[in-house]
Order: sequence, then C-alpha cells, then structure tokens
Amino acid sequence: MTRFDLVIRNARVATGSDIFQCDIGISEGTVVALQRGLDKGHREIDASGRWVLPGGIDGHCHLDQPMHDGSVMADDFGTGTRSAACGGTTTVIPFACQTKGQSLFAAVEDYHQRAASSAVIDYAFHIIVTDPTPDVLAHELPSLIDRGYTSFKVYMTYDDMKLDDRQILDLLAVARRENAMAMIHAENTDCIAWLTEHLLAANLTAPKFHAASRPVLVEREATNRAIALAELVDLPVLIVHVSSGDATDEIRRAQGRGLPIFGETCPQYLFLTSEDLAAPDYEGAKCICSPPPREKKDQDAIWNGLRGGVFQVFSSDHAPFRYAGSDGKRRAGESPAFVDVPNGIPGIETRLPLLFSEGVMKGRIDVNTFVAVTATNVAKIYGIYPRKGTVAVGADADMVIWNDDLDICIDNAMLHHNVDYTPYQGMRINAWPAITLSRGEIVWNEGSICGAPGRGRFQRCERRNAPGGAAFIR
Repeated sequence: MTRFDLVIRNARVATGSDIFQCDIGISEGTVVALQRGLDKGHREIDASGRWVLPGGIDGHCHLDQPMHDGSVMADDFGTGTRSAACGGTTTVIPFACQTKGQSLFAAVEDYHQRAASSAVIDYAFHIIVTDPTPDVLAHELPSLIDRGYTSFKVYMTYDDMKLDDRQILDLLAVARRENAMAMIHAENTDCIAWLTEHLLAANLTAPKFHAASRPVLVEREATNRAIALAELVDLPVLIVHVSSGDATDEIRRAQGRGLPIFGETCPQYLFLTSEDLAAPDYEGAKCICSPPPREKKDQDAIWNGLRGGVFQVFSSDHAPFRYAGSDGKRRAGESPAFVDVPNGIPGIETRLPLLFSEGVMKGRIDVNTFVAVTATNVAKIYGIYPRKGTVAVGADADMVIWNDDLDICIDNAMLHHNVDYTPYQGMRINAWPAITLSRGEIVWNEGSICGAPGRGRFQRCERRNAPGGAAFIR
C-alpha cells in the first residue's frame, strides 16, 4: 500500500537557500519525503519543467478590518483568501485592529469570528495597538503574546491610530520583555498634518497632492526615529511598507551598524510612481496609499534593497477599497479631496506573479531571494517556520507549481478579489501559479478555484528566540 496521499513528480524545487530536483511525497497535509523515484501516490502531479516553490506568506494585508470613516473593506476573509490562493499565497497574516477604548481581547475575538468560517487558506493575526493603556501593557498584550499572537503594529501617523514616542517606547519595552516582534509604520504625523492643512487651504485637493502631503523626508525622518527608539530599547523591529530610497538608506545604515532592523516593501513601490496619482478623471485615487508611490529612482533603490538584503519581507499591504460606490474611494463624493480618500490599494493576488515575472524572470533577483522575501523570511520573523515557508520534510505541504511560459495582460476581470479595479491594469507579465496547494490540498488549479471557505486554519505564532521565532533570521 502506498504511503503517499500525493506525489509531485520531477519537481524543480527552490527554497530560500537551495535548488534541487526531486519527487515530493505528501501525506496528511505534510511533506514526508523528498527524493527521486518515490513510490506511487494515491494522486500524482507531474511538475516536469516547472518550479515548485513554497507557498507565499503575505505578512501584511488587511481583510475585513473595521473602519471608522464610513468606508468598508471590500474583501472579507472569504474573498480575500480566495484571491490570495489564486495568486500563490497559502498563508495570510492580517491585523486584528484595536479601536481606542476597546480591549485587545475583544479585537482578537472579533477577528476570529470574521475568519473562522470563511478562510480558504491558513492564517495568523498581528495586533494593531492604538490604545496602550496600563492594562493593555501589563496584562492584555503579554497574555495574547503567550497565546500565539506574537507580533503587533504601531502607527506613527493617522489620527485614530497614531502613538507618540513615549507610547511606542512602552510597547517596545513589552515586546522586548515578551520576545515579540514589533512592526512600525514610519511617517511623521505632524509634518503630514501641517502640509495637508496648507495644501487644502490652497485648494490643492486632487489625488496627486496626496504625494505632496507625504514627501520622502517625512518617511525618512520617521524611519530614523523608529530605528533610534528600537536601539534605545535594544529590540529588533520591522519597518513596514518602505517606499523610498532615503528610507531604504536609513535601514541599510542601521543594519551596517549591526542593529537588528528588518525591512519590508510592497509591489506598489516597484511598479507604481507618483505619476499614477496624477491619472486623469480622478483615476489617480485608485493609487492613493501611504506611504505614496515615489519616483523611478526610488523604484531602483527598492530593487537594489531586495537584491542586496536590506529587505527581508515583500508583502502586499492589500487594503481593498472599491473605487466606485458610497463606501470606497469615492465615499465622500465623486471628486473628494485626497485627504478624504481611504488609504490603500488591492494587491493580494498579484503580489507573487508581479515579483516572479519582473524580478526572477528578468534577472533582477534570483529565485532563492524570491522565496526568502515572499515566504521563508516571513515565516521566520513571525514565528511559523519551519511549519510554513519552506519545502522540507515535516513542513506543511504548502506549495506553488509555477507556469513561467505565459504572456498575460493583467486585467481586473481575471482576478478574484472583491475590488472593482487593480492598480496594475494592463501590465504584461510572464508567470502565474498553475497549481496552489495548501496542506497538500489543491486550492487553485490551472484557472479553477478549488479551496472551500472555512478550510483555512489559524496558525499560532512562536515568540522570538523560540523554535520558529525570528532568531532564525541571519
């Protein structure tokens, strides 16, 4: 009797460090054998000529997150994880967001209710801390870290989320004591508010002025300050969605001094520029996100940072607001001021195809770097490695068999999110996942959605310095 539920034959496997040819034996959702000439499985897939890579882990995405400005995220855990699976992602880590005055426990429980019966693929949660009360610092956050919610995000901007430096230090101190991972959105809120006030007073309200309200220097200053706060507390931190060459240089300098500073970037900073914010007929609103897309030289700096190891993580920062309607980008009218447009763009499905096609296939990064920044490093930083993020005996059988012999023009009609546009409309790419497997089960197969809502499982995350924690990052 065969011992394999599934055998993937003739796989050309890449991990974050190696490339090898083998058959992959899978049983009960786990990789149990990697060798040539495996015995027959109950089911078999011939991957001859194709890359077989670890399933992507999107470590920064927003799904069904409650908003307080009248906007509504278009993707819940059902449509969001379905779209992720179609694009080769097998684990997502969105945010349980605390509102001011709310218990962290309540925010996490609410998020479990939203995810449990809907998720197509596996998921974990970060926490967004907006109200670090004494009880949150002394009791709630340590308790949640102990239960497997080992990463949290702090904001240096947005009126309903921002924390001052003293509050951030208090939270970083908790992270240090509890071996948790802190993520920082680094933009200088006072500079943004001052610039926004003057732009609005001058009636400079079009989407392109969103970039003027958040210039590179506000990201550079805040990145420098976030690094200084982390250095003061002696704590590893991750600077999220880095958009500019200047902020990249700040992280590189910190890393050069031996500080444990991690960097994350996103597709919008490789494939969009400030010119997209100036698109006619208010189309630029589709590209409003924070930090905003920058210039071509910043794109080049981000590519260099990916290639040179400044960035450990490549996430989507998927924030799915519809363009039309009363609850999305135009919730405040047909041509609202940039300040009234919800921040964020969709990208959970296009993240991996864009980077594989434009990065690996065009020689900007190698396949091992691709795997590292889209899966392996993410799993290590957030404490789900080696269960996730690699192809290895004992790991979950989360894998993508790639088709890299395509000529695709991205069109929103081909995507599976619940958003009415994609900012990457019309881009030509040459790769897309042929088959996505989550714990050995096919959830996307050559254009067909196979994963059922509710099959996704919550993933408990380990602390830093524990097996599977961020101490594995080198």
